Amino acid sequence: MITELIIGLVALGIGYAIAIFIDKTRSGGTIKRAKDKAVLILKEANLEADALKKEKMLQAKDKFIELKAEHEKVIFARDRKTAEAEKRIRDKESQLSQDLSKTKKTQEDLDAKISDYDHKIEFLDKKQVEVEKMHKKQVEQLEVISGLSAEDAKTEMMASIKDEAKADAQAFIQEQIEEAKLTAEQEARKIVLNTIQRVGVEQAVENCVSVFNLESDEVKGRIIGREGRNIRTLEAATGVEIIVDDTPDAIVLSCFDPVRREIARLSLHRLVTDGRIHPARIEEVVAKTEKQISEEIAEVGKRTVIDLGVHGLHPELVKVVGRMKYRSSYGQNLLQHSREVANLCGIMAAELGLNAKVAKRAGLLHDIGKVPDEESELPHALLGMKWAEKFGEKPDVCNAIGAHHDEIEMKSLYAPIVQVCDAISGARPGARRQVLDSYVQRLKDLEDAAFSFTGVQKAFAIQAGRELRVIVESNKVNDEQAAELSFNITQKIQTEMTYPGQVKVTVIRETRAVNVAK
Repeated sequence: MITELIIGLVALGIGYAIAIFIDKTRSGGTIKRAKDKAVLILKEANLEADALKKEKMLQAKDKFIELKAEHEKVIFARDRKTAEAEKRIRDKESQLSQDLSKTKKTQEDLDAKISDYDHKIEFLDKKQVEVEKMHKKQVEQLEVISGLSAEDAKTEMMASIKDEAKADAQAFIQEQIEEAKLTAEQEARKIVLNTIQRVGVEQAVENCVSVFNLESDEVKGRIIGREGRNIRTLEAATGVEIIVDDTPDAIVLSCFDPVRREIARLSLHRLVTDGRIHPARIEEVVAKTEKQISEEIAEVGKRTVIDLGVHGLHPELVKVVGRMKYRSSYGQNLLQHSREVANLCGIMAAELGLNAKVAKRAGLLHDIGKVPDEESELPHALLGMKWAEKFGEKPDVCNAIGAHHDEIEMKSLYAPIVQVCDAISGARPGARRQVLDSYVQRLKDLEDAAFSFTGVQKAFAIQAGRELRVIVESNKVNDEQAAELSFNITQKIQTEMTYPGQVKVTVIRETRAVNVAK
C-alpha cells in the first residue's frame, strides 16, 4: 500500500514536471526552473512516503505488543488453574492416605475386639451349660420335695398368680375410678349444672292433631261442600285429613307433618273469613298459604341465626333451621330443642375454654337431618353431616353433627359437647313425652341386663330408669367380684341399650348372722 502511494506521488510529480516543461518549452526560457521544481517535488514526495511508512510500522509494532501481552495473560491464568488443580489433587491424595491409615488401624482394633468377644462368648456358653445343669438339678430336687412335676407346679403357680393379678387389677381399676370421680365428676357436675341453670326452656306440648274452632256449626256444611267436593279438594291440596264430627264448633286436622297441618289451618281460616269456599278458591288459597309458610320458614331461620349469633350460614341451611319450627321429636319442638342445645353448647364450650361460636353452630345444626326434603335411608346424624359438608361447614362442625349419636368417630372436643348437651336437652324432666309401653320395656330391659350375670338375686330399675340397684347372693359374690359386676353391667348397658342421660348401677351385697334368744 505504501509503495503504491509513493508510485502515485512520483507519477503525479513527473506529470506535473512534464506539463511545466512543456509550458516552459513553449515559453522557451523556464525549462531549467521546471526541472529544479520537479526534483524538489519528487524529494518531498519521497520524504512523506518514508514518514508514512515509519508511522505504519510503529502502529503494527504496538498492535503486536498488545496481542502478545494478552496472550501472556491467558497463558498465566491457565498455568495458575493448572497449579491449583495439582494442589487439590495432592491434598486429596494426602487425605486419602491418612484415611487409609486410620481405616487400617480401626480394622486392627476391630479384629482384636472380635477375638476378645469370641473368647467371652465361649466362656459364657460354658457358664450357661453349667447353669442349666444346676437348674435342672434344683428342679429335680424340688419335684422330689413337693411331690409335683415341674409342669404341674408351673400350672398351679400360674393359676394362683392369675387370680391374684386379676383381683389386684380390679382393685386398681376401682381405685383409679374412685380417684378420678373425686375430681372429674365434681368438675363435670359443676359445669353441667351451671350450664343447665343458665338455660330456661318450655315443656313438651306438641301432638299430631290441630283443632280449628268455628263460630257455628253451619260453617261445617260449607266446608264439606256439595257431595263433599270442598273437603276432598282441601285434603288433596294440603295432604291433611280433615275430621268433621259431632264436636261442637270445631274441626280436627290430623297429620304427622306439622307444616301441612299449619298450611291447612291457615287456609281454612282464610276461606272461612272470606266466605267463598269452592274447589278453585281452595286451591288458590292453599297455594298462597304454602308460599307464605315458605317465607315464614326462611324468616324464622334468619331470626334464629341472628338471635344465636351464628354468622355466615348458607341460605339453604337457614331454611332447614326454619323448617325445624314445624318438626317435633318425642313431643319436643325441634327448633326449641336445637336452640336449647346451641345455648348449652356455647356455655359449656366457654367453661372449657373452647370457641363458643363453633360450639353454638354445631349445636344448632346437630338435628338438621330430621327435616329432610325427601326420604333417606341414612340416620339423621349422618344425613345432617352430609348436608353440612355440602354447604361448606367446617370439619369440626360436620364431625360434631355426625358423631352426636356415636355413628362415626369423634375427632374434636366439640363432638362430645354436642352429644352431652343433646342428652341434657332431651333427658330433662318435661322435655319429651314417652309412650308408656316403651317406658316400661326400657325398665324391664335394664333389669334383664342385670339378671344375665351369675350371682344376681334381685334387680330394680328406679328413678325412671336413671338408676339400677342389683342385690347379689353373698355366698356366690365377694366384695371384689361385686365391684367387677357393677362395672360389667354398666358396660353391657352402654353397648346394648339406647337411653337418654346416664344410668347409675349400684350392686348391694350383705351378710347376716341371725340368732333368737329364748
